[in-house]
Amino acid sequence: MSISSARENLQAAVRTAETEAVILERHGTPAAVLVSPAQYDKMLDALEEKEDVAAFDAAMAEEGDSIPWSQVKADLGWE
Repeated sequence: MSISSARENLQAAVRTAETEAVILERHGTPAAVLVSPAQYDKMLDALEEKEDVAAFDAAMAEEGDSIPWSQVKADLGWE
């Protein structure tokens, strides 16, 4: 949907965005995406999960001595 069309039919664009992403185009080139708040939250959650997995993988790939779980609990005062 062109930006000018979305401007003229904003209610319809928002209604459509409730069920599917609306790609807004400027001169035929994608310029923005209109999504519902629920879909936006899902996308943010998925991105955060992906980042957490990447951070975990990077931490596991680090070389060096591991700290035993019993030591971690003791250091945190959990025992």
